Amino acid sequence: MNLESVMQQLESLGKERTKKIYISNGAHEPLFGVATGAMKPIAKKIGIDQALAEELYATGNYDAMYFAGIIADPKAMTAADFDRWMDSAYFYMLSDYVVAVTLAEADIAQEVADKWIASGEELRMSAGWSCYCWLLGNRPDVEFSEDKLAGMLETVKNTIHTAPERTKSAMNTFMYTIGYSYLPLHELAVETAKAVGPVEMKRDNKKPAILNAYENIQKEIERGRIGFKRKYVRC
Repeated sequence: MNLESVMQQLESLGKERTKKIYISNGAHEPLFGVATGAMKPIAKKIGIDQALAEELYATGNYDAMYFAGIIADPKAMTAADFDRWMDSAYFYMLSDYVVAVTLAEADIAQEVADKWIASGEELRMSAGWSCYCWLLGNRPDVEFSEDKLAGMLETVKNTIHTAPERTKSAMNTFMYTIGYSYLPLHELAVETAKAVGPVEMKRDNKKPAILNAYENIQKEIERGRIGFKRKYVRC
């Protein structure tokens, strides 16, 4: 399949209701409003195709950019490639659910995510923290430095309430993910989340969201799901 045929198929799958939901979350034209599940049959036909992924991502169409993440080859992408994708990620559904997810399957994931977290730019920081969430929820605990992650929890505790809004959300999810999926620091994550307490995240044209990692970790404890790892990162 080539760029034109994929775009035609995506357009045919677009729904006005889905489009409105995406726009309410920050997406803008061009987009078709394709449900992510509806993309799976096309992805199955194509498999991994980095060249096509690059063409799709470059269209600036939200649905095409999302689909690009599904068929991309993360191990073929360099740090510069991920930076370029981040340059075009204009809202959190691209930064955290396309770029960060794709990066999480690359060997250079932690290196790039660390750089983004230190950037001071809202969506890059958000993507960096989100990448760690995807990593921690999928990769074995032994692949991570316990000391490094403990230091990151301390950073969250000290800075989350004054961080940019989308970064707050990703940091909150990081605390939750450590408590939920990374056994060596489960107790520390619980203590950190309790100390942080509720986090208010302001949203454009919506009521502020109240984030609470402590409560979410407690729910997973009650369900007996601590230590959970997902089999795949990308759908």
